[in-house]
Amino acid sequence: MMNRVVLVGRLTRDPELRYTPNGVAVATFTLAVNRNYTNQQGEREADFINCVVWRRPAENVANYLKKGSLAGVDGRLQTRNYEAQDGRRVYVTEVLAESVQFLEPRSASSNTADRSGELGVYGGQKPQDFPFSPNQNQRRNDDYTRVDEDPFANDGQQIDISDDDLPF
Repeated sequence: MMNRVVLVGRLTRDPELRYTPNGVAVATFTLAVNRNYTNQQGEREADFINCVVWRRPAENVANYLKKGSLAGVDGRLQTRNYEAQDGRRVYVTEVLAESVQFLEPRSASSNTADRSGELGVYGGQKPQDFPFSPNQNQRRNDDYTRVDEDPFANDGQQIDISDDDLPF
């Protein structure tokens, strides 16, 4: 059986960090994920998905993400239930995040509306420019190419490509 969720979206509010009585950190946040289609009025709709992350990643989420931040979440769906004060049973379905990726620098989320078309995964900055690297065990890519610098752009000269260069 498989239970895997992968999401990319923007936080609808600042993450909420709490600690259990045993001192374990838990952060909750809601991710707005755009749908692939528009409604009859031509507007793009979004789903608002509740996410929970535990321990050190929870503290990192609370410290480095805020309302509007672009984040990637990898985890699984979890359903829990509890009895409300009025005696009815309440069911909650949420994503239990095993990994949260910060997909832009902290400064970029404050002005994404005017730059959303030009931002890549890192918004044109090198991964080492981040205050925290969510993948500390991965090697850094020092040969990083900026999103707006296309190495294959035509600079007005003819491009010479032989049939041997083509993959098909």
